[in-house]
Amino acid sequence: MSTPMTADPSRLAFSYVGFRFFWLTTLLVSFAVQIMSVSIAWQIYDVTGDVFLLGLVGLSLFLPALLLILVTGLTADRFNRRLIMTVCLGVELLCALGFFTFVNAEAHEVWPIFGILILLGTARAFWGPAAQSLAPNLVPPNALANAITVNASAWQFASIMGPAAGGLLYGIAPTVAFGTAGALLLLAMVCVLLIPKPAQRQSQQATSLDTMLAGFRYIFSNKVVLGAISLDMFAVLMGGAVALLPVYAKDILHAGPQELGMLRAAPGIGAIVMALVLTKFPVRDHAGKLLFLFVGLFGLFTALFGLSTTVWVSIPALALVGASDMVSVTIRETIMQLWTPEEVRGRVNAVNSVFIGASNELGEFRAGTVAHFIGPVPAVVIGGVGAVAVAIVWSQLFPGLRTQRSLDKKMV
Repeated sequence: MSTPMTADPSRLAFSYVGFRFFWLTTLLVSFAVQIMSVSIAWQIYDVTGDVFLLGLVGLSLFLPALLLILVTGLTADRFNRRLIMTVCLGVELLCALGFFTFVNAEAHEVWPIFGILILLGTARAFWGPAAQSLAPNLVPPNALANAITVNASAWQFASIMGPAAGGLLYGIAPTVAFGTAGALLLLAMVCVLLIPKPAQRQSQQATSLDTMLAGFRYIFSNKVVLGAISLDMFAVLMGGAVALLPVYAKDILHAGPQELGMLRAAPGIGAIVMALVLTKFPVRDHAGKLLFLFVGLFGLFTALFGLSTTVWVSIPALALVGASDMVSVTIRETIMQLWTPEEVRGRVNAVNSVFIGASNELGEFRAGTVAHFIGPVPAVVIGGVGAVAVAIVWSQLFPGLRTQRSLDKKMV
């Protein structure tokens, strides 16, 4: 008498209740952060009229992740990740209430805002490794690629709609914007608490500098993970063109603020469309080769955007930039999570988060600096060609990453 075959677990991340609450948390938190970011930037500029202070907003949010990189990842490996996320959301909620109180008092000094921003950045620094490391605990390996794709689409959707919602809410009243952000964060806390307790193998190593550096040590000892992280970092560093969109809209495309909004939204729209395609047609084989192909396409479409002189070429080019980036992010993040042992996943994700943040910041700085000396068009085109070159060089430097085939398990 034969026994019936056990069906493989579903490849769709939404089949798992824990992930559904996790995805909703990502959406709510991303919306709240976007609303607060837009509102704070407007508030600071409205009070001071100082453009330099706007640059300090991003630095205040990013610096804690850099300074605490050895602590945030170890915390995600040592303690319950759901608990860390809940505490972080509680701190972010306090920050939203702090912003609410500040603008309600109609204060004319902005330095208290930067204190709250640093606290918010600290909470985000601990949130990142814990949240990124929790996703693989909520779905089986064969659903991980789908989980990363749909979770990224939640962030992309919030990045498109969040700033617009923040602007509209701030236009009604600053307190309405920060009150809405606080309500979203409170709902996110409820969603985190509704995630069923996942299986997490916590690190039992004694706390020391050696254990804190375990994430760095693992990355540099594993060529596949090192290749995945550094590929994204250098490709974004070369290909970043978002900082120059206002210059392109006004001086090259001769367009107005409406077209600028469309240009900013285009990469996110392209990414969401590609996420839907990947959900229907996931990567089954030759994942490594496809990774390098789409990083190269990311650079190619960036260069195409740089050469464009009409909005109706620029917008599709940026949409294709976003679509290519979605494919590469899905493959790269899945491979990285797949190859990283559970007990050091938080520390590896902490390093990855800082590298991504640094590459975004430095990418915009590179684009702006090069544009200052040789003009915006050469700056963007050279960056796009540079991203293509990175894909070609990295495919040779990291053959193990190039020959990775499956997104279900470690296999070359």
